[in-house]
Amino acid sequence: MDTHPSPHLAALVAEAETLTRHGRPQEARGLWEKVVALDPTHSTALNQLGTQALGRGDLALARSYLERAVASDPRLAMAHASLSRLHAIGGDLERALASIDTAIQIDPSAWVPQMEKARLLEQTGQARAAGLHWGNTLTYMPEALQQQAHMQQLVLHAQAAVKRTRDELAAHLEDSVATLLQGHDRRETERMRHSLDILSGRRSFVVAKPLTLPIPRLPAIPIFHREDFDWAPEVEAAFPDVLAELHALLERDEGFEPYVQTPEGEPQGQFAPLDRNLDWGAYFLWKHGRRIGHQADRCPKTEAALARAPQMKVPGRAPVSFFSALKPGVHIPPHHGATNARLTVHLPLIVPPDCALRVGEEIHVWEPGKLVMFDDTIRHEAWNHSDRLRVVLIFDVWHPLLTPLERDLVVRITAGLTGFYGDSADLGEL
Repeated sequence: MDTHPSPHLAALVAEAETLTRHGRPQEARGLWEKVVALDPTHSTALNQLGTQALGRGDLALARSYLERAVASDPRLAMAHASLSRLHAIGGDLERALASIDTAIQIDPSAWVPQMEKARLLEQTGQARAAGLHWGNTLTYMPEALQQQAHMQQLVLHAQAAVKRTRDELAAHLEDSVATLLQGHDRRETERMRHSLDILSGRRSFVVAKPLTLPIPRLPAIPIFHREDFDWAPEVEAAFPDVLAELHALLERDEGFEPYVQTPEGEPQGQFAPLDRNLDWGAYFLWKHGRRIGHQADRCPKTEAALARAPQMKVPGRAPVSFFSALKPGVHIPPHHGATNARLTVHLPLIVPPDCALRVGEEIHVWEPGKLVMFDDTIRHEAWNHSDRLRVVLIFDVWHPLLTPLERDLVVRITAGLTGFYGDSADLGEL
């Protein structure tokens, strides 16, 4: 095909493509025929005419057009996919599979070849392999297209095939490891059970995405086990005292401020509904590494409890500790934290029903007095669907896998970032 088509040819192609996109193939057909008359090697026009002929059941004409299309442009994936359909109609499944494999090799992320491969595999009795390609079909098919009425039967079929395959895979894998799991509690086998869930599609592979200071080679653990922290029982023992100090603050009804306070001129983004809004309020004891004296003085027992934890300390950035109050009906949207050099810790204080925290794909329902430690650089969100206030005490601790040297380096790197960009730079709540 001429790489520099004439203006007339280019105009014909553009008009034909527009008609095709708008579901007017009959009108487009005449234009595609004119394109081929002007350029007999125009691969796109040949493919379109071949596909239309295939749809009308004119297999001989379809074969002629499609073979000319792939001869003209061997990298035209859709022409190979149409040839595959042609071979399948003719009962030559071996050639049909060969053609569709070529189309997938050319464009692995095109959903139509994946769909055709799934159908062919089903015809040849390879249901499990078909399930993989139905999964690829759903992955690559645009979401808007999946929602269209005429696609519903196909989408439902694909979803059912994927679920059936994943359920069979889950049963197969669980059976293969059953003897090894016997005699071991769920905590001991948790990591590998999660691996099985990921392989069978019941869970996604969760990753950490630090916004500011990433620490590589740390495992992306959504929620840690509180039993693994030797300081946790001492902090939890202070729960009654901390709760009493919180109630005193709530009775005074002062000191709480909006947690989200976007600087003037900066985009509000996903937190816009909560910006400068006490729906999500915070009573700070420490903020940006500075003690808020007149507020912290009212909570001496809370401060004493926090002193038992290995709080992150970075000049000008951390510690950060505050009572977080979420009003009824409020949802904190999914987001990522600044650095995985720390863990975020919640001491739940007032927890009505229908309140929860999601980290990755793990949903945790707070229990008053029981600490929750999680990596907030993993996508997380929280909600209060009750008709009462929810309050937790939030603070940060060093990630338990960081060495003392690495902690010092985090402090130094943070200072370097601030020195380079200036104090006004948004480095997040380190």
